[in-house]
Amino acid sequence: MGMSFLADLAHTMAGTLTDVAPIAAVLVGFQLGVLRRRIPQLRQVLVGSVYVVVGLGLFLFGLEHALFPIGKTMAAQLTHPSLVARGAEAGLAWHDYYWTYLFAFAIGFATTIAEPSLIAVALKAREVSGGAVGAWGLRIAVALGVAVSLAVGAFRIVTGTPLYLYMVVGYVIVVVQTLYAPRMIVPLAYDSGGVTTSTVTVPLVAALGLGLASTVPGRSPLLDGFGLIALASLFPMITVMGYAQISAWLETRGNNSRTDGDAGTGGTDR
Repeated sequence: MGMSFLADLAHTMAGTLTDVAPIAAVLVGFQLGVLRRRIPQLRQVLVGSVYVVVGLGLFLFGLEHALFPIGKTMAAQLTHPSLVARGAEAGLAWHDYYWTYLFAFAIGFATTIAEPSLIAVALKAREVSGGAVGAWGLRIAVALGVAVSLAVGAFRIVTGTPLYLYMVVGYVIVVVQTLYAPRMIVPLAYDSGGVTTSTVTVPLVAALGLGLASTVPGRSPLLDGFGLIALASLFPMITVMGYAQISAWLETRGNNSRTDGDAGTGGTDR
């Protein structure tokens, strides 16, 4: 067991080194061949490169030996109690998997709040906008989008409905929102969709989708297990623009209320 573990780890590290080598070759080639300059701080660059290879290798190794098996186990545990309660021969309806939808919502929200790339984007958005875009407000809006997307994705897997229906309807909503949302928030909302599919979220989302498709009767991991990441990229655009639209509406309503109050006070004074 121990030797197999070490052999798998060494194989993963070797594969990571092979994957990183072309990137390093391009950077070094441009630095020496095009710019014709020595690599500054060569020692620090080499040490950092070792850290990158080791970190990526351990991350990929953890995905293969921890997160993906955990995803399958989670899905099996969430679906198994329903089968026991109703009986496998009785058949299951989509609403019998309500714990699965709730878990998908919760894990989507939690992983997105912890997503490092989203934190970085939210802080930069607050800095550039001068505080007009709140970091926590943006993070919560994106996290809600991912949470809803995973709940909807779990529903899609359970029911076996085609993915394109959800994508078409979702992007129609995005296009309509783009026409009416504040212009400042539109590019940020579009970027938020891509930011969510990063280091923390993608492994857990993929593990959940594949595990759920493997345990729900009549579903194929290849046909039904994928697609959650696409939904996780789509729904945050909707929730971020919705967050901006609601904020703008509340601000307008507050301004109108103050204006009406000032008008009433002025009339009384007269």
